[in-house]
Amino acid sequence: MQTRKGQSIEDESMQIIENEIGSHSYNEHEWPIVRRIIHSTADFDFARDNKIIFQKNAVQSGLDALKNGCSIIVDVNGIVGLMNKQNPKDFGNNVICNISEPSLIEASKKENKTRAQMSMRIAKEDMNGGIVVIGNAPTALLEVMEMIREEITKPALVIGIPVGFVSAVESKDELAKMDIPFITNQGRKGGSPCASAIVNALYKLLRQRN
Repeated sequence: MQTRKGQSIEDESMQIIENEIGSHSYNEHEWPIVRRIIHSTADFDFARDNKIIFQKNAVQSGLDALKNGCSIIVDVNGIVGLMNKQNPKDFGNNVICNISEPSLIEASKKENKTRAQMSMRIAKEDMNGGIVVIGNAPTALLEVMEMIREEITKPALVIGIPVGFVSAVESKDELAKMDIPFITNQGRKGGSPCASAIVNALYKLLRQRN
């Protein structure tokens, strides 16, 4: 629970963001998410050159899934650490991160895939109807898209915002072309702070609606 002083600082920060951005093209559901990313990173590029891209049904699909108690599959533990822990508890959402599973090492060697790829493969059942959140590993995002094309899973929402130099841009460009609910961004920037900010913002929207 936010303290009064903490809320005051957050409100002031949000107002600074509003003042510096000014007019924008995001709608009433998208802007709180973009603003939360900027608040978490102090990077205004996410509303400009590295702007956030929303598939038209993405926010609603994510909210419905969270409300229905879906699983949240993430690529790294860093995202879990930055999420508001009370939210999944209140809505019955199971947060899953398989990247540290010992069995992934041998499976990755056998399949000639990265651990991040295999961590997505073994979560296919939880992923079905759930929310996939990828902030670090482009290979994980590419694997999820391949799984969707193979029709072995159908997430309610894919949040794909990996950071990096190798395949990060390409994986996000590919996601932006898919006919599925997604939230992504342009360019190399991204990471756990951005990914967790999106999830936290979705929960805040859900609470406001309830």
